[in-house]
This record gives sequence, C-alpha cells and structure tokens, in this order.
Amino acid sequence: MSYPKFFDSVESIKLVDPLSNVLGAFEDGLYEITFLEVVKAAGHSCPTVAGAYLITLEGLKALYPDTRAVRGEIKVEFRDPMEEGVAGVIGNVVSQITGATEKSGFKGLGGRFARHSLMKFNANINSSIRLTRADNGKSVDVYYDPSSIGGSPKMQMLMQKMMGGMASKEEAKEFGALWQDRVERIMANIPSVIRVVKN
Repeated sequence: MSYPKFFDSVESIKLVDPLSNVLGAFEDGLYEITFLEVVKAAGHSCPTVAGAYLITLEGLKALYPDTRAVRGEIKVEFRDPMEEGVAGVIGNVVSQITGATEKSGFKGLGGRFARHSLMKFNANINSSIRLTRADNGKSVDVYYDPSSIGGSPKMQMLMQKMMGGMASKEEAKEFGALWQDRVERIMANIPSVIRVVKN
C-alpha cells in the first residue's frame, strides 16, 4: 500500500472506549486512531477530512487535558445543517473517532454505552463544532479555517483538464501530489488553521 508518508507523521488520537473493553476488543479499552485510518474510511485525503481530524484531535486534547478522551461519552454539535456544505463529511469523520451519531449509532448494552443521539446538526453555536463531555458538561468550541494555507496556482488548470478528460497521466499524478502537498501543509500548521475555545 503506497500513500503520502506525511500521513504517518500526524499525531494519533488516543482514546479509551469502555464498551470495547467490556466486549473484549481492546484490553482496558485503550487504543489509538490515526489519520491514515481516517483517510482509509473516508476513501480520500483532502482539506475537509484533514480539518475534521484536526478539529477532533485538538478539541479532545483541550476537553481531556490530563487523560484520554472517552469514546462514546462525547456530545458533538455542528453549526451547519448536515446537508449543507461539508458538514456531513466532517460529521462522518468525527463520528468515527468519537462514536457519536445522530440516530444510527449503538443503542446501548444494559442501559449503558449508547452512542445514538450524541450528534446534532444545525445547533445554535458560532463555532465550526462544539464538543461536550457527557460526564461533567464541560465543552470546547473549535474553529477551523484553512484559507491561509493556499494550494498551488497550477491546481485549477490541472483540475479543469482532469474533469474534461484531457489530462495526461503525468498531469493527473502532479495534481494529486499538489493536492496532498496542501493537506500536508495544513497538518503542519495547526495553530494557523485551528482555534479552540474552552467554555
């Protein structure tokens, strides 16, 4: 399997999942989710998928400063409706990491571990996303704006050629490399694209 090597340099998200411990999936429920795993699930790497990963990474570090984030016990709110823009795409990535879903998630085991109804869209917030701990009600607002990390001027021309079926194999490869170059620079400049506010 060949992929951009910067995927491996992105900080992983460390979690504890009590349900996975109960069901014997991971000892003590401890595991990590990597950017590579998120890219596999999404099927691609782009500024939106990268942003969703960074939003969750930085938000959970602020929400759980001294311990691992508890998967399945994190409420997630989005400002935008699910159908608008990239909110649904971001929601899928955040759901993969936190376990939170609107209605489709796990219904629970013996009255515990439910993951459904932990995600809400079209919420009355100003940030890109709000993460809230179910155990103590503490929350953080996270803002994501990658506009300061621009792409190569060549990308627009190459994309037009690709969409028109006129790009050569070399041009298609160059477009992919330039696309991932921007994603890599976003990942390398987290303070420029992510802002976390504790509530």
